[in-house]
Amino acid sequence: MDLIEWKDFEKILMVTGTIIKIEKFPEARKPAYKIWVDFGHYGKLKTSAQLVKLYQPEDLIHKQIIGIINFPEKQIGPFHSQFLLTGFETEDGIVITTVERPVPNGTKIT
Repeated sequence: MDLIEWKDFEKILMVTGTIIKIEKFPEARKPAYKIWVDFGHYGKLKTSAQLVKLYQPEDLIHKQIIGIINFPEKQIGPFHSQFLLTGFETEDGIVITTVERPVPNGTKIT
């Protein structure tokens, strides 16, 4: 395990946001959704996530998630991903990271 310094952790902008729109992503090499999230004062950003094994779009809409929003934009096929939706890879599929109770969109993890 590589240890990091506190200053490295402070560089990560990990914040809450609410999923506002989901579309299927048939052009993706692995089954995925296109997901748009409202991050409050950070704005609305989009990403692609391989969540189709465990979630239907109606399960995710309005769900509050945790995203890392200061990675460089990444092109996934014809789509530009603007943040990383955090989650945990399991044998059954990716389980998204959520909050235990609602907090304002854009709240930074501490």
